[in-house]
Parts: sequence; C-alpha cells; structure tokens
Amino acid sequence: MNSFARFLLAGCLTAAANAAYADDADFLRSFQGNFAGKGIVKVTTEAPTVNVSCTFNSDATSTSLSLDGKCRGLVVVTRAISADLKSSGTKYTGVYVGSRTGPAQLNGSRSGNAINLGISWAKEVNGDRKARLTVEKNGEDGMRLTVTDVDPKTGKSVVTSRIDLRRT
Repeated sequence: MNSFARFLLAGCLTAAANAAYADDADFLRSFQGNFAGKGIVKVTTEAPTVNVSCTFNSDATSTSLSLDGKCRGLVVVTRAISADLKSSGTKYTGVYVGSRTGPAQLNGSRSGNAINLGISWAKEVNGDRKARLTVEKNGEDGMRLTVTDVDPKTGKSVVTSRIDLRRT
C-alpha cells in the first residue's frame, strides 16, 4: 500500500472513531434528567418477585452516566440504588451500589440503544459473583434497567430485576 493510501485509510479510521465517540456522547447525554417508574425485583433467582416503584435522578455527560435513585417495595421497604459509569471509547466501567452484598464492579460496552454490563458482585449471589446489567434507552423519554443472573439449579438465565422508567 502506498503512503497516500495509508494516509487516506488512517484519516478515514480517525473520522470513524470520532463519529462513534460523538454518537456515544449524544447517547449518554440522552439519559439526563429525572425518571420514575415501576418494575420487579427478585433478591435471588428462587425468591418471589416483588413489585417496586422507583425514582431516579440521572446526571449524564459526554463520557459518564450517574444514576441515583430509590426503589420501594412491599409498601415499607425502600432501598437506595446508584450506578456510576464512565466511558472510554466504546468501553464502559463503573460501580453499582444497592446490592445487599456491597458495591459491585461494572464492565461492558454499548450495543445499539443499550449499555450491556457484566456485574462482579462483592460477595457470592446465586452461586457465583457474576450477573448482567443492561441500561437501555427506551424511546425518547424512557429507560429500562434489567439485571439477569444464572439460576444455579437449572443453568438458565433469570431476570432478577426489570425497572421501566419514564422521564418526569
């Protein structure tokens, strides 16, 4: 490949990377605002499902997303929940707080309208320390937070929480 072709290829790759960054920046900023909604939570894959009502404040910049909220279930039980994500290119890392095991590490990437994250719990949950969190843009004013884990008895994936939120 001649030097002009290399230069042209390098320029195209740089332009594509910058366009992808701008797209991710706009995507992250679209989560900015206050959200409220309902969903379900299971403490373990075998536990009964609990209906919850939640409110979240989302602070979003071109390279970060911070969700800070509360969910209430069974009328009297309230739990503070937060997630702080940072993006570096197409990769996302962060911390989730709200589990009874303590702060959990988050690591993943964006795919379409969703950020797909692996969760590393502070202690064992459902037989291991791994689960998945998806933060999904749902239309202009919606967001869905879904946690899935593997049932240690069946080996099947189980939704342990799904919260649908709308901008308020």
